[in-house]
Amino acid sequence: MSTNNHEDAVISAINTLAAAKVQAPGAIASGVQGLVYLQDLCHVLAANWWIDMATGERKTLDQVNVPEKLCLIHSEISEAMEGHRKNLMDDKLPHRKMLEVELADALIRILDLAGFLGLDMAGATAEKLAFNMQRADHKIENRKAEGGKAF
Repeated sequence: MSTNNHEDAVISAINTLAAAKVQAPGAIASGVQGLVYLQDLCHVLAANWWIDMATGERKTLDQVNVPEKLCLIHSEISEAMEGHRKNLMDDKLPHRKMLEVELADALIRILDLAGFLGLDMAGATAEKLAFNMQRADHKIENRKAEGGKAF
């Protein structure tokens, strides 16, 4: 998708969300821009993890095991589930629930990986939210129906 088509899709998604009275277009656009900033921040703060320790150079895509990075994201989700199952407080941020902290870890890893890969998580998220609003299988009556989505 070209940059203009990509931007048009995000603007369309923002307008769809605004039309549904989710938020005003400006607030949604601010949220999208906030996610862009957060993705950049997560990636910049994790810069040392993207350095080849043998050469001191930034790793290339060929040097990064993306499936391994995805499994690390999954491990954070699994830790969040365990924290929720046992109703634990986090051991590093003891004023917060483990569920909350591990989900934050997953988000940080997702946004960091997306930053490395040059993915537009903010735009994709806005578009996916707008798409999901229109999905028949997400409507309550269809979820209640026999065979409907329960989760």
